[in-house]
Amino acid sequence: MKRLFTILAMAGLFVLNTNTVSAKANAIVSNLSATVANAAIMLQEEAAEETAKGFTQVLKEQFIQGGAGFMGIVLLCLILGLAVAIERIIYLNMASTNTTKLKQQVEDALASGGVEAAKEVCRNTKGPVASIYYQGLDRAGESIESAEKAVVAYGGVQMGQLEKNVSWLSLFIAIAPMLGFMGTVIGMIQAFQKISAVGNLSASLIAGDIQVALLTTVFGLITAIILQIFYNYIIAKIDTIVNDMEDSSITLIDMLVDHKK
Repeated sequence: MKRLFTILAMAGLFVLNTNTVSAKANAIVSNLSATVANAAIMLQEEAAEETAKGFTQVLKEQFIQGGAGFMGIVLLCLILGLAVAIERIIYLNMASTNTTKLKQQVEDALASGGVEAAKEVCRNTKGPVASIYYQGLDRAGESIESAEKAVVAYGGVQMGQLEKNVSWLSLFIAIAPMLGFMGTVIGMIQAFQKISAVGNLSASLIAGDIQVALLTTVFGLITAIILQIFYNYIIAKIDTIVNDMEDSSITLIDMLVDHKK
């Protein structure tokens, strides 16, 4: 009987120990699951925070880290370049004219009311093509050669007006990456000066200078790329207007020759 009680007691202790171990294991698993869940939540929150910052915020932070020296000059180039580009785009859009419609109106005015009626049409029309037409019509009373010379001369004047300040835009495009490269060179010089002063190579010692050096180059290139896009658009717009001017000049001379007959 005593042996039976001993066996039952040992079995009860075994079951109790097994339950205790199982409970501890379950607690450990629960703690691990909670830790993993918390870590996942933290990672999601960090990812959401990075996403919420957006490209502009990250760009702003990187710009500030680049330092106020060369970054300020590069930013000034970007602002001045954009100001010139916007002014040119507005001017060129206002200078664009429906040349086909203008040609027809001038031709009809010449046929019905003569040179003065055609000049009145040109006065009421904006753009360099209308101005060239007016100058040619104004000299039409002298001779066809005088009208042609006036058209050519005034065409050169109008082309100069179209290309005004575009050279400044090309200057900013060239100087922005050069300033960035200069900032890179200066940053690397400072990094090597620190290495020579301390006597050993430490990444933490030169990391800040190298970061500034690389950021100045990056923002210089970004500035040049942005301004280059505007520059190409402006040049294409100028070429279109100049082609219209040349074609319209030839058409005007032909109209004057027909009107003289």
